[in-house]
Amino acid sequence: MIETRAAPEGQVADAVRGNWVDSRAPAWSRPYLRLSRADRPIGTWLLLLPCWWALALSAASGSGFGLKGLWIGIGCAAGAWLMRGAGCTWNDITDRNFDAQVARTRSRPIPSGQVSVRQAAAWMCLQSLLAFAILLTFNVNAILLGILSLLPVCIYPFAKRFTWWPQVFLGIAFNWGALLAWTAHRGDLGWPAVILYLSGIAWTLFYDTIYAHQDTEDDALIGVKSTARLFGDATPIWLKRFRWVSVALLAVAVALAFGPDGRTLPLVLALSGPVFLWLHLGWQLRSLDTSDGGVCLKLFRANRNAGLLPVLSFAAAALV
Repeated sequence: MIETRAAPEGQVADAVRGNWVDSRAPAWSRPYLRLSRADRPIGTWLLLLPCWWALALSAASGSGFGLKGLWIGIGCAAGAWLMRGAGCTWNDITDRNFDAQVARTRSRPIPSGQVSVRQAAAWMCLQSLLAFAILLTFNVNAILLGILSLLPVCIYPFAKRFTWWPQVFLGIAFNWGALLAWTAHRGDLGWPAVILYLSGIAWTLFYDTIYAHQDTEDDALIGVKSTARLFGDATPIWLKRFRWVSVALLAVAVALAFGPDGRTLPLVLALSGPVFLWLHLGWQLRSLDTSDGGVCLKLFRANRNAGLLPVLSFAAAALV
């Protein structure tokens, strides 16, 4: 007889099994960490990676990392964890009634009764203040960009109520770090960062459309819009388009960052980033089955590795 282990009390349906929140965190902290998606770290990675794209590309095409670049990388990592947590908490507050009607989300802390809306709001404010303290260590232009990023963060949870393209709003919010990290490293915003930002938005459309296919039936019942519902069976065609746009813009960002006088070896290494991203997204397309929620979740999570490939390529270019 095969013995099965029961899921920990309060575990969210799509959490990574055996994650540290459900297995090792103090019991009193678990509902708050679940609000922050600490049991589902992929979102933090997807928020952080555009920051590291910009930082590594800036270092590769400029004067390297140095202590300043090292701190920006660490600060972006901590800030991404905190702001992803604050953003997800805000999302759960605004979506609590929708979440209670969707199989995948009704186990989240608010609809399942683990925390109250007031407690969630207090937790959101605490995370935001800590992230702001980190932001204050950057230059003035980066601080202003960080403050401005709150606008798309606040709007995103409502996007699925009024547009079939809420993934665009997610991309606008999730890739803001490309603008911020470049500015923190260089002192001002440059065209390579803007193109990198647009590349990230196209990438977000790719991976979050896959993610949204987990909920198409429930979303249709409750009237929630998404690109997954909009595209339907044509999703693979649209994903191919997003793949082309994202990779092409990433390559343009590299070319603009290095300029006509860029050194050959670092430029070649940096351009390998878009190539590796192209290959990884191609593998995802070949593996895609939009009718299988498990496959969609697996491919969505695989985008951590997809996004790390340009980071590694740009970092290698910075170190030669």
